[in-house]
Amino acid sequence: MKQFISREKKKRIFDIIQIGKREDFVSRAFDLFIVVVIFVNIAVLFIETFDAAAEYAEVLRLVEMVTIMIFGIEYLLRIWTAEYLYPKKSRGKAILRFLVSFDGIVDLCTILPFFFLSGFIALRMLRVVRIFHLFRINAYYDSFNVITSVLSEKKNQIISSVFIILILMMASSLCMYSAEHEVQPEVFRNAFSGIWWSMSTILTVGYGDIYPVTILGRIMAMVISFLGVGAVAIPTGIISAGFVEQYTQLQNQNNTGGNVRGTVSVTVDETSPFARKTVKSAEEKFSIDIVAFIRSGAVIVPVDSIEIMTGDVLIYQTKERAH
Repeated sequence: MKQFISREKKKRIFDIIQIGKREDFVSRAFDLFIVVVIFVNIAVLFIETFDAAAEYAEVLRLVEMVTIMIFGIEYLLRIWTAEYLYPKKSRGKAILRFLVSFDGIVDLCTILPFFFLSGFIALRMLRVVRIFHLFRINAYYDSFNVITSVLSEKKNQIISSVFIILILMMASSLCMYSAEHEVQPEVFRNAFSGIWWSMSTILTVGYGDIYPVTILGRIMAMVISFLGVGAVAIPTGIISAGFVEQYTQLQNQNNTGGNVRGTVSVTVDETSPFARKTVKSAEEKFSIDIVAFIRSGAVIVPVDSIEIMTGDVLIYQTKERAH
């Protein structure tokens, strides 16, 4: 009995420190508390850079210590409850999986510099990365989910466009080095100097610290500038089109309420075969295409890694019907 109560409480702690459901007041309050702690910690980092704050150094150090202790407690709790985060793994493998995950590494790197690596400002600034915990409050809903969905779905096109930009930068740097090195040997010392110039030109930053002075160099600079505007517009257009597609899809789902011809709507409970499975694993196991699901009144885009929870209204199509 004691073991059952202990595991029950442990599961409750896991639910609290994970993404909070809208109806779970304690979990949502914990999310808001962590957000405040993150803001306070980052504010201390900024204030410490001002000379006028030197007289308050002890107070700032104390505040930083308290926030780091809170981060440490949260980190230990996540290790302790890792078996619920990865239910298909053994306890030891689940802990190891969390430790090497992105969240686990970032959380550790934001804590250690305070105790051992205080001079490593780069690691200390990883605390800023924890600002992404802000999205724990709304991680699977609305705008942030649309952004992650667009980036995931359009990743191949985005990678291709970035590759085109990199090729253009390399070609531009070599051309400019060839045209300007003899006239400006101290400015265009090597191809890397050309890369710095091409980056600031193609990405339309234009620092002005390096610029061509020869006729040939200026002509090439004009051509490269025009090409740069077009190259940068490619990923921007891809992402913009993706946003339009996602918002159109969400709008259609909201208007139909899931009653689209050829779809099945089912409420997930504890006995449902969909419960506690990710979108990807459910689609593969049951040969379905999940259109969307509704959680706490919000329509959620079916990203592969999202876990289906009890109480969700799942809207899906069988693959036979989809074709």
